[in-house]
Amino acid sequence: MRIDYNKGERVTPQLIQLRRETEKTASDQKRKVMLVFPPDWYPSEPYLSLPTLTAFLRSAGHDVVQKDVNLEMYDWYFSADFLKRVQKKIPQQLDRLKKISRDRELTESEVDLQLALCECTRTRISELIEKAEEAKGIVRSADLYDAGKLEWAINVFREVTDTISLVYAPARICMPPMETDLSYKVFMSTEILEAVQDKQVNVYRDVFDHILKPAIVAEAPDIIGISIVLQQQLFSSMTFCALIKEQFPHIHITIGGNTVTRLRDVLPTATNLFALFDSAVMFEGETAFLQLVEAVGTDRGFSEIPNLMYRDASGIHTSSVTCAEDMAQLPPPDFDGLPLEKYFVPVPILPYLATRGCYWGRCEFCDHGEGYTAGYRTKKVDQIIEEIQYLKDKYSTAHFHFTDESYPPALFRKLTRKLIDQKMNIAWTTHMRFEKSLLDEEVWKDAKESGCKFLHVGYESGSERVLKLMDKATTTDVIRRSLELSSTYGVWNHVMGFFGFPGETYEDAKFSMQFLEDNKDHVHSIGFGTFDLSKHNPVAKNAEKWGITYYINPEWDLALDYYFTVKEGLGVEDAERVFEEFEQNHYSGWDLKIFIREYVFLYVARFGTNRLPALQFRVSPEEDVQELAKV
Repeated sequence: MRIDYNKGERVTPQLIQLRRETEKTASDQKRKVMLVFPPDWYPSEPYLSLPTLTAFLRSAGHDVVQKDVNLEMYDWYFSADFLKRVQKKIPQQLDRLKKISRDRELTESEVDLQLALCECTRTRISELIEKAEEAKGIVRSADLYDAGKLEWAINVFREVTDTISLVYAPARICMPPMETDLSYKVFMSTEILEAVQDKQVNVYRDVFDHILKPAIVAEAPDIIGISIVLQQQLFSSMTFCALIKEQFPHIHITIGGNTVTRLRDVLPTATNLFALFDSAVMFEGETAFLQLVEAVGTDRGFSEIPNLMYRDASGIHTSSVTCAEDMAQLPPPDFDGLPLEKYFVPVPILPYLATRGCYWGRCEFCDHGEGYTAGYRTKKVDQIIEEIQYLKDKYSTAHFHFTDESYPPALFRKLTRKLIDQKMNIAWTTHMRFEKSLLDEEVWKDAKESGCKFLHVGYESGSERVLKLMDKATTTDVIRRSLELSSTYGVWNHVMGFFGFPGETYEDAKFSMQFLEDNKDHVHSIGFGTFDLSKHNPVAKNAEKWGITYYINPEWDLALDYYFTVKEGLGVEDAERVFEEFEQNHYSGWDLKIFIREYVFLYVARFGTNRLPALQFRVSPEEDVQELAKV
C-alpha cells in the first residue's frame, strides 16, 4: 500500500513567498522567536527540529533563541544545586506521608517510600552530588571510551533519578531509559490537565521556574514554539504552555512536531487543552512557522497560513492550505546558540537530514508518512556534501547522524563515493532497509571507507510469508547476505523487528527467532518489540482486510495506539508472550551493557571493530572463547 500524501491542497513555498513580499503590513518587522525542545529525550545530540527551523527563520531575518530545555534539565538534575533542592524537599515529603497516615493506613509502597526518604541523609546527598558530577564528566570526556567507567556513569544517572523520584512520588523519574512517569495517563487530555496543576508530582514545574522562565525574562520573545516529538513530551510541553500563558500572556505560543501532526484530528475537540496554547503547526513547519511569525501582532489573518491550526475568539480553526518544502531551497541546520559542549557525549554528534518521506513508503505497518503532505524528496548529493562539509568545519566535529527515515540505495551509493572522493574523513550513522540493490561488495567497501559505522536496519520478520504480508519487498536471502556484507566490512548493524503483525503465527515468529540465531555471527545488536496498532497506519485504515477489530475508548481522546483482536494468528497477549520468550532465550552476545545508540556509534567509530566485547554482558565460557578467537 503506497502512502497517501494527499492531505489537502498543496501550495509551493515560492508562491507563499511571493504573496508575502506583496503584502504591505508590519510583517517586515524583525521578530524575536524562542524555540523550545522539551523533556524527555536522551541528551546525547541536538534534536534536528530546532536547528532546522532556526536556520529557516534566521535566513528570513528574524532573531531566534534555541532552548534545549531537555538537555539543560538533565544537566541540572545531576548537579549540586538540584540535589540540594531534593534534600530540602525530603522533610516536606515525609510530612505529606505523615498527614496521609492520619486519615488511613499507608500502603506498602508508601511505607517503602518513607524508609527510603529516611535513608536520604545529608551524607547520602553529598555522595550523590559528587558522583553525579563525576558521571557527567565521564560521558563528556574520553573516559566514555572506558566501558567500565561508562557503565558506572549510567548507573549513577539511574541512582540519582531514583533518588529524585522520592520527593516527587508517586511520580517516577527515570534516565536511562527515558521512562519518567507522572502517574497520569498521557492519552487523556483531562489527565494531562490534572498533571499540569499537580505540584507534588510535576517536576516540570520546577524545570520551568529554573530553566525556561529565566530565559523568557532575559530574551523577551514575541513568539515561543515548542517541538513535541514523542507523546510523552506532552506532560512537559503542556506544563510549559500553561505556565507561560499564566505568567507571560502576551507571548504567542505555538506547538508543532510529529506528535502534534498525529493528533491533528482530535486537538480541536480537546478545547481545554488547546486553551494552553494559541496555535499548532502540522506536517512540515518551516514555511508555516515563518508565515505565523510574520503574522502575529499584525492585522493579517491566520486562515491562509499553511499547515496551521489556531485559536481565536470564535473558536479553533484549521487552514485549508497545506505546504511541503522544496528540499533544495532549505538551508543547512543552524546549531548556533545550543550549548554543544553540554550534551552527554565527548564529541558533538550533529544530526542532518537529506530526504523527507520514505522512498519506499509501502510497509503496511508504518505510519511515518503522516508527517508529510507531499511524497519523497531529496537534496542533490553535491548539496548534501557541501552542507556536511560546512557543518563539519563550522562546529569542528566529524561525527554525524543522518536521521533520514530510510536512506535510499541510489543516494547511499552516491554519498559514500562522494565522501571518499572529497576526503571528508567523517564517521556517520543512518537508517536503512535491506535492499537487493545493495548486495555488492563495492557498496560495502565504499561504505566502510566513507566512514559509515553504524546502521539501524528494519528486519521486522524472518518469515517470508510475513514479509510479503508487510509488503517489505525483501527476502531472507537478501537480509542474510546484507548482514554478511555489513559484518565483513566492519559496519555495525542494529537489527530491528517485532512480533504480532496481523496474520503472523507462532511458527512465523519462530522463523524470525531462528533466522537471527542462525546468523548471530553477523548480527551485532537487536531491538525488538511487539506490533502497535497506530491509528494512522495502513492496517488500522483497512481493519476488515486484515481481520482485526479495534476498540476506541471515547475517554482516551489523545490515544495514538489501539488495543485490537485478530481473527487469525498472534493476538496482542500472544505477541507479548513470544517477545518474552525471545528476550529470555536469544543469543546473549546481543545484550549490551550500554544500549544508547550514540554511545555504541562512538565506540564503533573509535575502535573500528565489529565486535565490542567490552560493551557485552559476560557470555557463556564457550561463547567467550569463540569471541576472543574472532578478535
